[in-house]
Amino acid sequence: MTELVVRRLLVDMEAPIARHWCDGDPFRTAFLNALSMSFPVGEQFFIDAVRAGWKALPPAEQARLQADVQGFVGQEATHRRLHGLYNGHLEALGLENRWAPRALRRQRRLEGLDPRHALAVTAAFEHFTSILADWMLRRPERLGQRDPRLATLWLWHAAEESEHRHVAFDVYRALGGDEAWRIRWFRRITVFFITDALRQTLHNLRRDGTLWRWSTWRAGAAFLFGRDGLVRGNRGPWRDYLAPGFHPHDHDASAAEAWLAAHAGDYVPVARPVAPASPGEAVAGAAVRVAAA
Repeated sequence: MTELVVRRLLVDMEAPIARHWCDGDPFRTAFLNALSMSFPVGEQFFIDAVRAGWKALPPAEQARLQADVQGFVGQEATHRRLHGLYNGHLEALGLENRWAPRALRRQRRLEGLDPRHALAVTAAFEHFTSILADWMLRRPERLGQRDPRLATLWLWHAAEESEHRHVAFDVYRALGGDEAWRIRWFRRITVFFITDALRQTLHNLRRDGTLWRWSTWRAGAAFLFGRDGLVRGNRGPWRDYLAPGFHPHDHDASAAEAWLAAHAGDYVPVARPVAPASPGEAVAGAAVRVAAA
């Protein structure tokens, strides 16, 4: 996949979300809701990190990466907007987002530092999301049948994460990002990501009143650690990032390509990378054009 297309998803995010929308399973629902809670803040950070890194490149490198950066910004801005709507429904259900404020506090510690730090953090998170994305695209039944709208949202998001998984990584490399720092940040982000996801999932279950049910944890153990579970099935792809010389394109993205081709009726392309009057104009304006669409 060489062209990052910004797409408008044709789903109704105004309709309320059921308390256990994911196949009636409290654990899966709580876990996916937790991830959604992190997205608006996280994706704004990713946009800012990639944009700042790209602006620090020499003109020739800016020109080479311009279309990818513009597509990345547009796709992430669209994800941020839809998950903001999703999270509004979760708040109406009585859930409390504690992940986003923690993430914001950590992000502030990177302010004023070399932009390669934020890019390394972004590339690490993008690896996690692309692993989850590919796993989900190959097992769409895990999203259940109770809310096809949310299943489509998650699979569309997953496909686009697979598409743009390389962008932050490539900008980091173009800025001379060090392999040792890339790997060191990935180890840190592994701890943050797992801890934050678990804490928010537990809090969601507590607010939902299902935390202490045996059935919740039996289902959770199967989802995470069962045969081909989310954790058990992704140890290899996680380890790959630790190898010097790794690139996100080393991983297969055919599941994303297949989903986008098979579900073209679920979205409308609204923007493609184009040659602008100036590189900065394109990247700065991408999110604005997406919001307008």
